[in-house]
Amino acid sequence: MSGGVDSSVAAALLAEQGHDVIGLSMQLYDAAGDGDDRAFGSCCSIDDLHDARRVASALHIPHYIINFERQFDELVVSNFVQEYTSGRTPLPCAHCNSDLKFATLADRSRALGADRVATGHYARVERDETTGRFVLKRAIDPSKDQAYFLFSLTQEQLAHAMFPVGDRPKDAVRAYARERNLPVADKPDSQEICFIPDHDYARFVGERTPAAAGGAILSEDGHVLGRHDGIHRYTVGQRKGLGLSTGSPLYVLELRPADRQVIVGPRASLEKATLTASGGNWIVEEPEHPLKVRAQSRHRHQAAPATVRSLGTGRAEVVFDMPQIAITPGQAVVFYSADVVVGGGWID
Repeated sequence: MSGGVDSSVAAALLAEQGHDVIGLSMQLYDAAGDGDDRAFGSCCSIDDLHDARRVASALHIPHYIINFERQFDELVVSNFVQEYTSGRTPLPCAHCNSDLKFATLADRSRALGADRVATGHYARVERDETTGRFVLKRAIDPSKDQAYFLFSLTQEQLAHAMFPVGDRPKDAVRAYARERNLPVADKPDSQEICFIPDHDYARFVGERTPAAAGGAILSEDGHVLGRHDGIHRYTVGQRKGLGLSTGSPLYVLELRPADRQVIVGPRASLEKATLTASGGNWIVEEPEHPLKVRAQSRHRHQAAPATVRSLGTGRAEVVFDMPQIAITPGQAVVFYSADVVVGGGWID
């Protein structure tokens, strides 16, 4: 229970259906540290923990706060910093889901006698009666769908996962919360990474790695166009903040951390038709032959027709029917067949 409306309604629905529900909230930072709650944004704050407890009280279910400060820092925050300093653009919410919520949290829940972990994610999980495998599907509400962030869930994790709000639109979730008089019915949705509420990723990473060195900004043909203060300040596809005076817009095309170089060029050069991914997870059975899918290479990108081929050992090659803009190392590429998540991996 994050203290938001979605997880609150998830708990309420399960309780209404007769399940024995226990509310768990994750404490992700030291609220008693320096007293500066601004370190976190509109989710995961001390106020959110209070909201979760208020909802649990209204539902007459027990509520526990579990300290995941160390695990969150090791599994999510440290990965975020390491990825940026390695010239990649991380996706911390996906790591939080697979490495924390449906791994560490599942272990804790079993210690309390619970055999399922339910969250407020907009997604659906079903069991294929033919194969016996668990299937992850997009939510009914496409505008809120979060299946992209859940691609790395294993069969074991999906077997214990429940997404009670995935079969209804957001408006219906809020309407249900109002009907049940839940105290968070009209609470705004969180829109940022919880540990960087001001969206200043570069500042956050710079504070964690103060020795980050600058380097050259180069054109595609190797001409020096300017200097930068660290590659962690840039991501593929970025146009603003380059500090270059040129006659036409330039975009970040590539980051070369070993040489501390940022490569820039015109928008047309951002188009790529192929990518490779590693650290993959197949939710359906791993295909033996090239498979036609719709592949989504960034959270806010539309899935596009493509062919995916397993390379073994968690690696895959994706060839799009049409070139895509800003394929970015560190982001997830997720494969779909209609509304079913076939699998996905981390773009190299």
